[in-house]
Amino acid sequence: MKLTSPFRLFGVIALVLMLAVASFPTAEASHSWNNYHWARTSNPFTLKVGDNVNSTWDSYLNTTISDWSQSNVLDMTKVAGTSNKRCSAVAGTVQVCNGTYGQNGWLGLAQISLSGGHISQGTAKMNDTYFNMAQYNNSAERNHVMCQEVGHTLGLGHTSEDGSSQGTCMDYSQDINSQHPNQHDYSMLSSIYSHLDSTTTIAASTNMPAEMANGDFSAPNTWGKLMSSSHDGRDQVFVRDFGNGNMVITHVTWAK
Repeated sequence: MKLTSPFRLFGVIALVLMLAVASFPTAEASHSWNNYHWARTSNPFTLKVGDNVNSTWDSYLNTTISDWSQSNVLDMTKVAGTSNKRCSAVAGTVQVCNGTYGQNGWLGLAQISLSGGHISQGTAKMNDTYFNMAQYNNSAERNHVMCQEVGHTLGLGHTSEDGSSQGTCMDYSQDINSQHPNQHDYSMLSSIYSHLDSTTTIAASTNMPAEMANGDFSAPNTWGKLMSSSHDGRDQVFVRDFGNGNMVITHVTWAK
């Protein structure tokens, strides 16, 4: 029998180890949300964020806007909220709201409207029915959920859904270090927005059905069809299709 030289054996082992490492998911995996993105003709672009939150949430909204504006492809600027009390979407903006939406099961809710394949408006809602409870009424939970729901409106998904921590608000952990974006989030945004579009959906009205443009999609029975669910069911995505490429997509975080 021919013996394998130590050097050749070492090379085979190294190759096997490289392939094994490559087969395991890491925190550096893509967490684009189906490549959803805002149409724009240049980078960096400025996205208006409507402030519909009360004084309890103001500092968390300010932190989130500052955090996501560290991206090299976008800046967020806070403007006066122009939504109604149920946080209806407003074309070309992300409207951020808090309210006692009731014991409907969800802690945070991110919704985007797609027109022509691009995000045309978005909302991020914080449910005070749960945040007024001791379990959630703390800065870590508020920062985490606010940062994550606004991140979804930019086209980001979760970095993990198994409870493990990647040190980002886009993971699904309760780690104290998971309150803000990390460098991988910024790299993901750079990838999502690496190309430019010939049109823009920023601060511009679009040709969408009135029911979609002004609808109240706070209640679960308004979200449409369940499209995906995390293994523990705490994270789900629903699609409400209005035809002709117009749809509202809901990313829901259920209360623990």
